[in-house]
Amino acid sequence: MKISGKNYHTIFVHPDNKSIVQVIDQRKLPFEFDFVYLKTVSDAFDAIKNMTVRGAPLIGVTGVFGIYLGLINDFDENWRPRLIKSAEYLKSARPTAVNLTILIDEMVALLEVCSSKEEVCEKAFKEANRMKLREIDWSEAIGNYGCELIEAISKEKNGQPVNILTHCNAGWLACIDWGTATAPIYKAFQKGIPVHVWVDETRPRNQGARLTAWELLQEGVSHTVIPDNTGGHLMQHGMVDLCLLGSDRTTSTGDVANKIGTYLKALAAFDNNIPFYVALPSTSIDFTLKDGVREIPIEQRDSEEVCLMEGKLETGEVTKIRIINEMSSVANYGFDVTPAKFITALITERGICKANSTDITRLFPEKIV
Repeated sequence: MKISGKNYHTIFVHPDNKSIVQVIDQRKLPFEFDFVYLKTVSDAFDAIKNMTVRGAPLIGVTGVFGIYLGLINDFDENWRPRLIKSAEYLKSARPTAVNLTILIDEMVALLEVCSSKEEVCEKAFKEANRMKLREIDWSEAIGNYGCELIEAISKEKNGQPVNILTHCNAGWLACIDWGTATAPIYKAFQKGIPVHVWVDETRPRNQGARLTAWELLQEGVSHTVIPDNTGGHLMQHGMVDLCLLGSDRTTSTGDVANKIGTYLKALAAFDNNIPFYVALPSTSIDFTLKDGVREIPIEQRDSEEVCLMEGKLETGEVTKIRIINEMSSVANYGFDVTPAKFITALITERGICKANSTDITRLFPEKIV
């Protein structure tokens, strides 16, 4: 996707130095476009933990590049135990998104069989880049399948704009390129299908207002930023044709953990008979879990995310201001779980399926646990 007309990925190896990995600093968007240089395992951990990078697919890919950096920049002859230690350390950075664990475990299994420094470093570089490109390919495939849904609604509306409600950021910033929830939107837009996106601001970090809106603006896609509580009203008045969201972890039975507030959107969509689709790669599916509400770990984040709001003053200075009194207690749950019964279908890199174990297994038979 593009920034000021130039193509970027959210993560890439420095073109002049293979020992450095660059990531877009998403904490500074939309006010400033900047990069962070990663050189160590700790750098990758911190980037994931402090949300320099965020979004389940990107978190996973950053994790495997962290493994690569640990080998190439801090190699130890006793590298196998250190590899396992680095893997466990990186996996602890964020608990809800399952991609991080899936990709790192895959990477470790591929590297453990290596026999020399040259082999393990070369293979780590190759596999990290392969996993990155795989996520891009899967996002584009999700876009192609999801675009068919948008195109069908467009035909039903005789070419009138298709109104899509999304939540948080499941765009290319979260997924290296294309995105998950945004990929069908970008594909439809590129085909000339009129689309309009209702962008939830997504408190407390405002990732819809700050990231999704910025992405859509860069691509020229029509959109409107709305307060988080507006979606139900829009649905009641026929102003939403479908909801299209991402996922941080989906169970084998179709329950979906996503940014806090997703569950409420699903309830409103269900009450108003509006299709509610979740777009995700298979690396976001945890085939070991069956009950999302009971089994998916929900990250609780720092209260300051709720107490403080960041913005740009008229002077151009970016600053944080307190919006609640200092004596009030705060709960800051990062995610909620939407039960499968409220989800119309899942859009994956292998096609569209119902949110149930039978249909998910049909697409991914090799994943049966």
